[in-house]
Amino acid sequence: MASTIDPSVGKRTLRCAVIFLGPPGAGKGTQARRVSQVYGVPHLSTGDMLRDHISRQTELGRQAKPLMDRGALVPDELMLGMVDDRLSQPDCANGFVFDGFPRTLPQARDLDVILQRRGLGDPIVIHFAVDYEGLIRRLTGRRTCSIGGEIYNVYDHPPKVEGKCDQDGGELIQRHDDQPEVIRGRIEAYDRQTKPLVEYYAGRRVLRTVDASADMDLVTQAVMDILSAAALGK
Repeated sequence: MASTIDPSVGKRTLRCAVIFLGPPGAGKGTQARRVSQVYGVPHLSTGDMLRDHISRQTELGRQAKPLMDRGALVPDELMLGMVDDRLSQPDCANGFVFDGFPRTLPQARDLDVILQRRGLGDPIVIHFAVDYEGLIRRLTGRRTCSIGGEIYNVYDHPPKVEGKCDQDGGELIQRHDDQPEVIRGRIEAYDRQTKPLVEYYAGRRVLRTVDASADMDLVTQAVMDILSAAALGK
């Protein structure tokens, strides 16, 4: 299916934070990359921020590294410090897309303070709603090329040759965290920790919902429609 992205959207600016909420595998990363490309704003990942601070050996990085090395959670205080530092950079002046952050209510409330302090106002929060059984099917069927990283699905987007990438012939592998038992654990963690954010942002009237079970380009169009309407003040 041809992309439904309207090139004219790229002539506008966000000038706000966009937050994607949804369970693992709902397609947030793919859609965040598309919004980033169309609007010319950064796609922010707290994992990338952590790795950047560690590689630069900043004070935040030095504090986070031993925690990450032993698999412990990085405290909110450190996470918010890194987020605040990242948002101070010039490429965030016209907006940005958060995929995977905030994850908890305390993080969301602290992020609100940061956004207001930086004059960015209320975020646009898009909830990627998806049927869990369909999500489990999507994730358990996912295969990734060991060479180029292309993603396939044995159910919905299979390769031409079983187990081989169409692009470079690389072996298609299944990630450990795409095993059924691991997936159910990730979804349970999402329900327990992150799903309450849907209610929080709905109460603030900044939440919009898209059907993430739809075709990828249809989801993109729904996301772009929301952002266009927000830009026009609707």
